[in-house]
Amino acid sequence: MYKYFKLSEFDSPDEPGSGKMMEPAVIEALENARDLAGFPFVVTSGVRTIAHNRAVGGSPRSSHLLGLAVDLRVDNSERRYLMVEALLDAGFNRIGVAENFIHADMDENKTPNVLWTY
Repeated sequence: MYKYFKLSEFDSPDEPGSGKMMEPAVIEALENARDLAGFPFVVTSGVRTIAHNRAVGGSPRSSHLLGLAVDLRVDNSERRYLMVEALLDAGFNRIGVAENFIHADMDENKTPNVLWTY
């Protein structure tokens, strides 16, 4: 169905098959970003159940609960820059940057065009 990603990569660890709850527009934009970046993206978090979100310290209003967000592993500064650039070019307008991951979402119920650090 998708070129780079399987729905199972977006599963909440406590609910196999939950990746199917990801918003297709998010996966399509992620596919585009992966193409633009030119290197593989590793999903560390996609859909989250309420229990898993609580367990990882996620916000009670987390966009992961709605299938509108993804976290991606990042291992160096150059890739971090290229990923953020590709995610923005692909249409993500909410980006969070941490040392070892990048959060990207398309939650229209939250403030657009924001970039934050963890």
